Amino acid sequence: MNTNEFARIHRAISADGTEIAGRVAGQGPALVLVHGAYGDGEVAWTELLPHLTDRYTCYLPSTRGRGLSADHPDHSPLRLKEDVTAFVDSIGEPVGLVGWSGSGAWVLGAAADSDSVAAVAIHEPVVIGVGGEDDFARLGAAMQQVGAAAADGRLLDAARAFLPGICPANEIAALEATSFCERWAPGIPAMLQLVGQDVVYRGPRPTDPEALGQVTAPVLLLRGEQTLLGIFFAAVEDYLAQHVADAHARQLPGVGHFAPVLAPETVAAAVVPFLDSALHRATSSSC
Repeated sequence: MNTNEFARIHRAISADGTEIAGRVAGQGPALVLVHGAYGDGEVAWTELLPHLTDRYTCYLPSTRGRGLSADHPDHSPLRLKEDVTAFVDSIGEPVGLVGWSGSGAWVLGAAADSDSVAAVAIHEPVVIGVGGEDDFARLGAAMQQVGAAAADGRLLDAARAFLPGICPANEIAALEATSFCERWAPGIPAMLQLVGQDVVYRGPRPTDPEALGQVTAPVLLLRGEQTLLGIFFAAVEDYLAQHVADAHARQLPGVGHFAPVLAPETVAAAVVPFLDSALHRATSSSC
């Protein structure tokens, strides 16, 4: 990311006092883009941003322990939801909220808790405990390899070990032809910390049916046609559609889980009309 183009930094304080920060670029209605379990606000949206900053003010927060944000020992699902909610509320106007993979739960939680969220778009959200057991087992096996490499200090190997758990061979090849692994490898320790706490967490989750029932903003659920974990993400899509009042599902042709990196124009073509419509309605009603 060219930080000269992102000199402005927005900061908020989460419920437990942790500072959550992210760069800001663009002009127009507010759009908050939240990285997934892997990555941070510094790297996750680099390829997608050129398709958004001419029409939105794009905010790129990192959750605790990543990017520009402060750290805290507690990385439980509810704390990460609170990070996103605090950041959204601090902007002071209606916002569109974009999530990806592991951040699906956090952005849905923020949409349930905040009146500021006008619309939510999520590419392949992860919901713990919903369907696709074989797919989830594949991802779990990859995470074991990631953990082993990271324990030896081999973060680049850990980044590469993650990909077979969630990407088909053609997507892996496309990512490895770029600087993706080198840029994203520093985020491996934060991902392992999050996953380690998530799997033992037994409290209420933002994706529990009761919580999802509080989401009133329209929600767009995106799934790649070529995603490796198709059964898992289809089950998540069905689950969310059952519990979110205004859910819309769309399959993106010819892409997989890392579409925001490898096919940003395809993602933008899906989310921009949806967000434009919702943000226009929200802005008009607030005047």
